[in-house]
Amino acid sequence: MQRVSSWLTQNSINLLRISIGIIYVWFGVLKFFPNLSPADQLAKNTIQLITFGLIPDSVSIVLLAVWETTLGIILIIGIWRIMVLYVLLIHMICTFVPLFFFTDISFTASPYAFTLVGQYIMKNLIIICAALLIHAHHRGKVVLMQ
Repeated sequence: MQRVSSWLTQNSINLLRISIGIIYVWFGVLKFFPNLSPADQLAKNTIQLITFGLIPDSVSIVLLAVWETTLGIILIIGIWRIMVLYVLLIHMICTFVPLFFFTDISFTASPYAFTLVGQYIMKNLIIICAALLIHAHHRGKVVLMQ
């Protein structure tokens, strides 16, 4: 049991980083194929809102797919660790836009009863907290207990 605990202590941050990377690659690749991602229309509507409609939907979804897939690959590989976490946090902040501007699809009873879309968005809190932990670890601010 001590070996398992030791291995987990040594590898948990990397496993966390890689698992977030896998999610990003998976969700990003789906967006390359029209209407395959369950978040396709939500992403298009959100990007249209935050860019004031300057980017056409067909372009915005491909840009998002590239962003998410690239971010995921970089997380999996483990390069540019600090910078990639800042980019991830910017992306995560943008994912919360629908909670404030598309309340009809985010809540059945605002602000406490989420729809499936709202739940999909709120799960990003876990990714944000995980990213903050990874960031702190890479900056030497967190040492996992031995």
